[in-house]
Formats: sequence, C-alpha cells, structure tokens
Amino acid sequence: MDRPIYDTIGRSYGSTRSADPRITAELVRLTGCAPGATVCDIGAGSGNYTNALADAGFTLLAVEPSEAMRAQARPHDGVTWFAGSAEAIPLEGGAAEAVVCTLAAHHFRDLRAGLREMERVCPEGPHVFFTFDPYAGKDHWFAEYFPEILENDFALFPSMEAFAELAMEATGRAFERVRFPLPCDLADQFMYAPWAKPETYLDPSFRANMSGFRMVDPDVVSRGVGRLSDDLASGAWDARFGDLRTRAEHDAGFVFVTLRR
Repeated sequence: MDRPIYDTIGRSYGSTRSADPRITAELVRLTGCAPGATVCDIGAGSGNYTNALADAGFTLLAVEPSEAMRAQARPHDGVTWFAGSAEAIPLEGGAAEAVVCTLAAHHFRDLRAGLREMERVCPEGPHVFFTFDPYAGKDHWFAEYFPEILENDFALFPSMEAFAELAMEATGRAFERVRFPLPCDLADQFMYAPWAKPETYLDPSFRANMSGFRMVDPDVVSRGVGRLSDDLASGAWDARFGDLRTRAEHDAGFVFVTLRR
C-alpha cells in the first residue's frame, strides 16, 4: 500500500494550519449533537479540528492514516487516536453519534467505500464534510498562475451533483450543502485560504504543506511562483485582482456537506 501523502509532506503541518473558530462552529452546528456526544473525525490530520471539537465538549475518535500527522497531534483528554483510513475505519459499528471530515475526503482512495464505512460506524447520526467544489469558485486568480493544480482539483473533487448521487447510492442519506465564503482572516491556511494575500504563495513553507503543490511538477510550480512574484512586484496583480484585498470574504467554492437520515 502506498504511504499516505502527508507522511512525506506534512512534517511541518502545524506551522501553517490551525483550526479556524468559524469552521469549528459550523461543524458543531451541523452535527446538531449535544456536548458529550461521541464524534468520529475521519482524516483527522494533526488534530486541529479534532481538538477544537473536543474543546467544544465532544468525545472525539480521531482516525488518520499518516503516522507523521498523528505524531504532531497535541494530546487531549477528549480525543482517542486510531491509525486507519476512511475505507477501513478501526472502530466497531455504531461507535459514533456523528462523523466529521474536514478537507480530507479528496484523499480517500475510494469515496464510495469511505461513505459506507462511515455509515457502519455512524448509522443514525449526521455525516458532516467540509470540502471544496472547484466547479463553484468565483473568479479566483489562482488559476492564472497555477492552472495545473486547479486541473488536478477537478480530478480529485467530485462535483456536488456527483457527490450527492454517490452518497445516495452508498448510504441512502439526504444530501445537504451550505456554501462557506472564506473570510479574509482565516486562521487555517489551507490552499485557497490566502485569497486576498497572494504574497503568501511565495513562501516555500506555506507551499510545503499543500498536497496540491506537491502533486504537480516542481518546475510548473516554480514557473507559477515566478510569474506571481513578478506580477506582484510590477503591480500587475493588483491592477487585475487588487479589489480582493478590500473584501471581507470571498466565495472560492468551499462548502459544508451534510448527509442525514
């Protein structure tokens, strides 16, 4: 079996990634669970949102395939960690009252199998995903400099229509989605989070923790970074996209998806 990608790229993950309270609050709202409920976090990474949900009063069962990511998790009395994948969750049936999956479903080897495993582990409660819909982003400048990464996103992320169809077939659940325009001051610096701060993409330490940058040819990334650097220095980026710097939020295509009985 291939090593999880974050075993090789995620060793400094904590330097750029942390739970954003607005994303955490929406996860809490959509689960609809009372404090004390047991929630399974699939693809928990280094535990940023896992611990944030535990801080909100839930008991967390964190499932993560990458040893490098699990090793970075801060211990929390409300969290128990398991080495495992979405397709083979190492928990008994009915172990959780809700399932969450934050920016991880695109790394599943088999989304249908993952959905069925979530159904086994949590047959009654909601399954909540925070994910990306590349078909729904609005005028994002990123494609001008890194089109190959966006092309990969179209291959990795299903359309919401395809996701809904697959979820219904695999679980029989109703499919709900809520758009999440990205605030300009996100604490969690994932791929499209610095939409108003393009200088962030010039930082190698930021790019190092992004699977999107590591899944394309390094020369392609270098060319995109070089063009972006030149356009920022010349003012060309601000001439075309500078109005983004004045916005409080931007709809880049991020959504919360909830599967309910």
